[in-house]
Amino acid sequence: MLTTEAKTPALRTRLLVAMVGPLLLAAVVIGVLGATLIADVVRRTSDRVLGGALGAIAETVQVERGEVTLDLPAAAFGMLENGERDNVYYRIAVGEELLTGYADLPAPDPATLAIDVPRYRFARYRDQDVRIAEVRRALPRIDRPVIVQIAETLDNRGALNRRLMLALLVGECVLVGAAALLLRPALGWSLRPLARLRGAVEARDEQARPDFSPLDAGPLPSELRPLARAFDRLLAQLDTATSGVRRFTADASHQMRTPLSVLKVQLALARRGSGPERTEALDEIADAATRLERLVTQLLALARAEEAGVSAPLEAVDLREVAAAVITRQFGQAIDAGIDLVLEGDETVAAIVPGHRTLIFEILSNLIDNGIRYNRPGGTVSVTIAATPAATTVAVADDGPGIPLAHRDTAFDRFVRLGVGGGPEGSGLGLAIVRSAATRLNATVSFGDAEVGTTIILRFAGVGTG
Repeated sequence: MLTTEAKTPALRTRLLVAMVGPLLLAAVVIGVLGATLIADVVRRTSDRVLGGALGAIAETVQVERGEVTLDLPAAAFGMLENGERDNVYYRIAVGEELLTGYADLPAPDPATLAIDVPRYRFARYRDQDVRIAEVRRALPRIDRPVIVQIAETLDNRGALNRRLMLALLVGECVLVGAAALLLRPALGWSLRPLARLRGAVEARDEQARPDFSPLDAGPLPSELRPLARAFDRLLAQLDTATSGVRRFTADASHQMRTPLSVLKVQLALARRGSGPERTEALDEIADAATRLERLVTQLLALARAEEAGVSAPLEAVDLREVAAAVITRQFGQAIDAGIDLVLEGDETVAAIVPGHRTLIFEILSNLIDNGIRYNRPGGTVSVTIAATPAATTVAVADDGPGIPLAHRDTAFDRFVRLGVGGGPEGSGLGLAIVRSAATRLNATVSFGDAEVGTTIILRFAGVGTG
């Protein structure tokens, strides 16, 4: 974990890189486009000056008495003067005959030149790169083309191009640097809600008792609200889980204290007694041990029924088969108590529901056990399965003293005992187990209308007849 944390950059650094990276890429793109534009502007500007000088010279080329004459204007060459002291070359030729200028200046093919339309090209002359402007003139009574050329070296163009590129580069560096400097405080301001959220979480560390209440981190931006809500839900789940553990521990310690006290007292009596007294004490010990065993079993069953986490996928369960299995297992208990145990319902109708067989078995075991334990002598416990297109139900009914209407709202709470005075003692967990298991099965459990005894109905809504 430490190695992973060491290799993971801070969120501020990640955001800074994520923002400066595209900014640098944009600067590179702007630089490339700017360099192309600068080169084009320098070329067009310099060509315009070179073309002006070419035009000034070409205008002086005239025909006098059948001869081509010209008067080179000083202003034409003055246009091309610059701080870089570029060399200037010119050539005026009539056909192949040189009229004036540099004879070795690269000559064009007259056929490729349009009349009175200047053309510009780069060339190599005297080991230097030059830019040549040239034009073809057609003079009256002269059957040969007149070619006027003027060329200059590229030092001034290169210097101007470098100055503009340097200005562009400096501007981009200043822009990117200023943006990077301003981004850090901007990121600090943007991450302030996250810091408040972290502070609200870290403040819980200083409390002696875990605090699972919702976080109070002040107003949060929309991006952090789902995180805060998810964290609050996690806190609520932890609160539920820890509350369940605390309640289970408290209930278990409270409920187990009584049978353990009985065991200690009866063991002391057994040590001192003899004969019938010893036998009676041993019987009390056995009875207390049985009650303790049943209590521990039901506490564990309740813990499993209320277990947090993702439930296993539901499977098709045959209610009739599960009910028959439960009745078979508890048949001996019913015989000992003098209770008739019957399974009713139309056996030709399938009663298949989605659920978990273990939980359904636990539900029916507790309901039938309650029906046997809190029944009248010679009573009956009936398990009735009914299936309709709307729902599938299992009703467990007994003809004992029943549960008063005023007590039915709390009957499914933990450790609530509703037995008649003088009747068998219980842990008060049976119906709590039933309700918790039914909830995990997306089923409902409720009291049915019965004039005698108690009827409890387990309903799987919307299942149908299968």
